Amino acid sequence: MVRYLRESDVQRLLTMPLALECVERALKDRALGRAVDVPRERTHVRAGTQHVLQAAAPELNFIGYKAYYSCRGKGTRFFVHLFNMETGVLEAILQASHLGMVRTGAASGVATRCLARENAAVVATIGAGKQAIGQLEAVCNVRDIREVRVYSRTEERARTFCDAMKAKIRAELRVVSNAADAVRGADIINVITNAETPVLKGEWLEDGQHVNAAGSNSLIRRELDESAVERCDLIAVDSRGTARNECGDLLPAVEKGLLQWDALPEIGEVIVQHSPARSDDRQVTLYESHGMGIQDIYVAARVLELAREKAVGTDLPIGD
Repeated sequence: MVRYLRESDVQRLLTMPLALECVERALKDRALGRAVDVPRERTHVRAGTQHVLQAAAPELNFIGYKAYYSCRGKGTRFFVHLFNMETGVLEAILQASHLGMVRTGAASGVATRCLARENAAVVATIGAGKQAIGQLEAVCNVRDIREVRVYSRTEERARTFCDAMKAKIRAELRVVSNAADAVRGADIINVITNAETPVLKGEWLEDGQHVNAAGSNSLIRRELDESAVERCDLIAVDSRGTARNECGDLLPAVEKGLLQWDALPEIGEVIVQHSPARSDDRQVTLYESHGMGIQDIYVAARVLELAREKAVGTDLPIGD
């Protein structure tokens, strides 16, 4: 029997603190050679794109993958599959839209804990879609945030976002009319958009800021301009292999020889102190997040454990 968890089941069980714990452990284990992550593969057809992220977690005895298909005009559906590494049995299938949003946010939270100043209290959020919810909630879980400034190209969307976040965080939320105003004086800058032209400019950045950039997961997408990248004193990625394939923000700097893909530190390496973290309160730091299957596997495994403890989900007669 395979335990099947619907979106409502995952939403019931998965909290941000739990996701932060799981994502940090996933990143640590991979940095220490105890987990395997395979960069996302995409299959493009006229009707849409299929995306697959594979990973193995020997520490959890799971191997598996997240697959999702973006069908043009008809939405995207996400699923995580977990196989028992020793028996080969498929143990669980989880609907993973909510899971993906929460674990993406948690990755920014983990990076913020490593790279942002300890006294960071003001957040600028550029982008007010679904993914921005997890990103902001995670940051507010790891720093004592008192003020959040939200900018979206659509003011109504920014106001809707603020209304939704009031139930999740304690900080004061306010809509601003342009991105530069959001960034001015902020300690942490969350950027998560579908932009193909930069929405964060280097001329706006100030000493001591930390940037979480989570939307540039294609070489044709860019959220930061070249001067913003050059302004950063420390840049970390979730995965060098994935960044090489997907990070449109860093591509111009690599093409000019200012950065090398193989030399970029991964955030997991920063966590285990194999690479340096922030060393000065004046440094500008950047975390480029693209998404890793190992994060999905670790979060899904913990959700499955809770589902079994609480008798949540449906057992399906699939496989052995």
